[in-house]
Amino acid sequence: MSSFPFLSALIVVPLIGAVITACVPRTKPGQAKAIALGSSLLVLVLTAILCVQYVAAETDLQFTEHYPWVPDWGLAFSFGVDGIALVMVALTALLTPIVILASWNDADVEGRNVPVFFALILTLQATMTGTFVASNVLLFYVFFEVMLVPMYFLIGSYGGKRRQYAAVKFFLYSLLGGMVLLAAIIGLWVASGHNLDWQQLVADGPVQGDLQYWLFLGFFAAFAIKAPFFPFHTWLPDAGGAAPAGIAALLVGVMDKIGTFAILRYCLPLFPDAAQAFAPLAMTLALIGVIYGALVAIGQTDLRRLVAYTSIAHFGFIGVGIFAFTTQSGTGAVLYMVNHGLATGLLFIVVGMLAARRGSSEIADFGGAGKALPLLAGAFFIAGLASLALPGTAPFVSEFLVMLGAFSVNKTVAVISVLGIILAAAYVLWMYQRTMQGTLNPQLKDVAAMRKDLTVREKIVVAPLIAGILILGVYPQPVLDIINPAVEHTMTTVGVTDPAPTTDQVATGDN
Repeated sequence: MSSFPFLSALIVVPLIGAVITACVPRTKPGQAKAIALGSSLLVLVLTAILCVQYVAAETDLQFTEHYPWVPDWGLAFSFGVDGIALVMVALTALLTPIVILASWNDADVEGRNVPVFFALILTLQATMTGTFVASNVLLFYVFFEVMLVPMYFLIGSYGGKRRQYAAVKFFLYSLLGGMVLLAAIIGLWVASGHNLDWQQLVADGPVQGDLQYWLFLGFFAAFAIKAPFFPFHTWLPDAGGAAPAGIAALLVGVMDKIGTFAILRYCLPLFPDAAQAFAPLAMTLALIGVIYGALVAIGQTDLRRLVAYTSIAHFGFIGVGIFAFTTQSGTGAVLYMVNHGLATGLLFIVVGMLAARRGSSEIADFGGAGKALPLLAGAFFIAGLASLALPGTAPFVSEFLVMLGAFSVNKTVAVISVLGIILAAAYVLWMYQRTMQGTLNPQLKDVAAMRKDLTVREKIVVAPLIAGILILGVYPQPVLDIINPAVEHTMTTVGVTDPAPTTDQVATGDN
């Protein structure tokens, strides 16, 4: 394995790119965009090399790096990835240049600083990557909190209507979760004898006594807000509705996944007894999120808010997969995080393209738009089908694995989850019918921009996402090979095993 510090580079390269981009004069926005895009593509290349060199069969952290920070307190800049972290790093590296291209003209409004906009995107990429690769709990917390800053300004300074309200609400919710998490980390630091190295904490075994349950609640509350799980979800529709389309794609496609990733990375292996004890509660919240998110999505009149509410339902499925405590459901949950990032990222970006042409994201302002924009309508349709997990699209595989794993331990949970799938078909098909089908809205005839279908840049933006959705829909095995060993190791650490088959077996070889 190469000794090159890949994980540090994945953080440092976008940070350097952000500094250079921010220093570009405001009179040269094209130069700032090119530097930002080049930096993100370099990160994508490094990530591709990282994925090629990763050994899927190993369960220990790979590409580890360790740099002293505060030795007396047992703190260090420690990095490492397993299969779960690797696929999330890859998702971040793929979505960032796509979002930069999709947001190419989003900041081109008088009074807005274009170089700073793209510098903030690169900073966000660096901090999100840091949360996935950090193997020191306090270092994870630093990235977990710092990433709020670029997202706050991206929403508050470059968003649409009610952007300041949405940015403040997002920041306050996340900050509250971060404060709870910090208190829990301090408790863990004291209980573990001043040790916050993730690998060492897992090797030493869980905290004993009632303290483990309190620490679990502190970690889980912070991550449930970040995900978000019901009832901590109310900030997401506001933030997703106000953020620029590309930023919303990063927010829901990657940043929110840090919550579910962290549950798998920290809550389960560090507090296994508490995780099993609180699993029924977590499963209940996840199920409520599945049904509630889908029902509320059906009643939305704004496309951006509709997509945000669908994500609440999808995060419910991920929660079901995590807390079913089977290898199938856990693998499905991680794959769901990747596939949801592709599908919802595409959906947010396409909605942004529609809104830019119409000057509105209100569903009532469309109608028959597919007649004027056939290619864009086609991309919208594919994104919608992926969102409802149609067979042949990537989310179907992950949703099937979650349902299969959950059914083996709790049939009631699996049956209730099916209702969410039915409701997903309702809100997606109704959304598409109201916007793309039927008689062309007379108001659209007077909008010259509506006559422009996908541009070359926009085709480059949607093509890799559509390709990823279709390829992983028919051949997910390479990604599953990376995820499976890490999930199995996590379940072993928690102390759970997959249930034995309960179906009647037909004896063979006996007369």
